[in-house]
Amino acid sequence: MKTIYRFSLLFAAMATASSCQWGVDTNKKAETVFKDTLAYSYKTIHERAADCGDKPDSTCTVVKVRYPVFNNQKTLNDSVTRKLTSLFAMDGKPDSSIELMGKNFLKAYTDFRKTDPRSVMFFTLDSYAKVLMQDSSLTTLQLGGYSFQGGAHGASATFFINWDTKGNKSIELKDILTAGYQDKLNAEAERNFRKDEKLKDTSSLARDYFFKDNKFALNDNFVITPLGLKFVYNQYEIKPYAAGITELFIPFTQIKSLLQPGSVVAKYIK
Repeated sequence: MKTIYRFSLLFAAMATASSCQWGVDTNKKAETVFKDTLAYSYKTIHERAADCGDKPDSTCTVVKVRYPVFNNQKTLNDSVTRKLTSLFAMDGKPDSSIELMGKNFLKAYTDFRKTDPRSVMFFTLDSYAKVLMQDSSLTTLQLGGYSFQGGAHGASATFFINWDTKGNKSIELKDILTAGYQDKLNAEAERNFRKDEKLKDTSSLARDYFFKDNKFALNDNFVITPLGLKFVYNQYEIKPYAAGITELFIPFTQIKSLLQPGSVVAKYIK
């Protein structure tokens, strides 16, 4: 299964120091979390374009990014950075850091203003990553945001990281499900999808959905919960923009025979 939708906005090259006011928000104390298995603190970047002046954030070009930084967890931190910088990647090529992503975004706005100085349009980049759940073997995060750089409307996205705390690696479906799971999982997912969408078993998906060959298919954008797997289809992925995102939940009780014994989800099986 492969995620259908890819987010790509055309951003300009790296910003120069004079084009923006850059730095980590020092007005807020770091919010450190100690109760979880992995200790982390949230870092916030909040930057405004040079021409914002006294305008509120809601009426000028602003970059906002908030994300966790885990103590002594370079591989996980790198994974968070890659995911965040990929959400609205310039020319499909993620920046090497979150700071650089913000600088490039503000530089794109500065270049736009040079070509159209009379325009009152402003850009927006509001992105985040947050920890959803932690236990002794699993850490899950949600990453998302909204970006506007002209056009009829902006782009939004929601993605996830499922992290094997002990193995220090990202978790894929093949890591928690038995070999050959694809067809059975897809069948259960389609059953739930049709129920959620109030569709009959024989109803065509051709008119209202964007599935390839008009056949239902799961993507790989999922998060592990104590009760099951939640999949998210982003805007434009299977429905028109106005329909927003589509969530699809598959309880572990429904796919118990597909779950790998000894995997990070084994403790949720009763």
